[in-house]
Amino acid sequence: MKLRCAVIDDFQSVATTVVDWSPVTADVEVVSFTEHLATEDEAAAALAGFDIVVTLRERVPFPADLFARLPRLRLLVASGMRNSVIDFDAAKRHGVTVCGTASSSTPPVELTWALLLGLARGIVPEAEALRTDGPWQSTLGADLHGRTLGLLGLGKIGGRVAQVGRAFGMDVLAWSQNLTEERTDEVGATLAASKEDLLASSDFVSVHLALGDRTRGLIGAAELALMRPTAYLVNTSRAAIVDTDALLAALRAGALAGAATDVFDIEPLPAGHPVRTAPRLLATPHLGYVSRANYETYYGQAVENIRAFLDGQPVRRLG
Repeated sequence: MKLRCAVIDDFQSVATTVVDWSPVTADVEVVSFTEHLATEDEAAAALAGFDIVVTLRERVPFPADLFARLPRLRLLVASGMRNSVIDFDAAKRHGVTVCGTASSSTPPVELTWALLLGLARGIVPEAEALRTDGPWQSTLGADLHGRTLGLLGLGKIGGRVAQVGRAFGMDVLAWSQNLTEERTDEVGATLAASKEDLLASSDFVSVHLALGDRTRGLIGAAELALMRPTAYLVNTSRAAIVDTDALLAALRAGALAGAATDVFDIEPLPAGHPVRTAPRLLATPHLGYVSRANYETYYGQAVENIRAFLDGQPVRRLG
C-alpha cells in the first residue's frame, strides 16, 4: 500500500507540476491542498490520513498538540532550513523526521525593490487610473538618486538590497544591534550611529532582520514618529518587527509618505482586515519567496527528501 503525502498551502496549484515527482510516485500518493488550514483543528482533520506532509514556509504551525493528533505522520518536509513554528522536540518524541530545503535570497531582494519602486513612482494608483479612465498623471514620483536608503539589517538579503541601492545612486545607511563597519564597508554602506539616527535620516527605510526577542516590535509608534513625513517604509522581513497598528495610524495621519509590506501578523490576511484598505499602503500577499526558481528548489528538494527517507537515509534534517 502506498504512503500518503499531503502538500499544503499549494495556493497556485503548482506544487505537483513545477517539478518531477516520479522518483516517489510508485511508493507515495501525493495530494495537494490549495486552501489554507487556518486552525489546529482544521490541520488535524485534514492531515490525519497522511504519512508525509510537505509544508510551505511557516504558514501552518506544528506544535506538540498537533503532532499528538497525527499519529500516522512520519515525515514533515518544510521549505527552507529554518522554521520557527515546528516543535522539533515534539516531532522527535512522536517519531517524526523533519527535513528542510534550500531557499534563495534572490526573490525577496527583487520583491523589495519592486515594492520600493512601486511606492516611489505611484505605480499602482497610476496604473489603476489609466485602466479605469481616471486622471492622467495624479502623483508626483519620489526620486531615488541622491536620496538615503536606510537598511535595518545587513545580512544576505540586506546586503544585496544595499548594492542595488548603490547602483541607483543612493546613499546607504545600515543598522542592526551587532552590525560592524567591516560589514558595511563590504557593501558600500555607512554604519548608522543608532536605529533612531537611521530612521530620522532616511528617505526610504527597508527592514531585513530576523524575528527574535530583540527585534519583535522594533518599529513602533515612537520609531515611526522619527521618520520624515516624506519618507517610505518597506517590510519584506517579518510582520512582528513593525507594529501594525502603529503603522496604520501613521499612514492614516499622513505621518509617512507611504509604506509597503509583504508580511502580515495573520496569513493569509482575513477578508475585511484594515490592512487591505489602508491609505498609502502597498501590500502584497507574501510574495517574497514566491518565484518559479524558488518553487523548483522547494518541491524538487522535497521530492529528494521523501526519496531519501523512503530509502532509510534522510537528508537535510532539521531540529
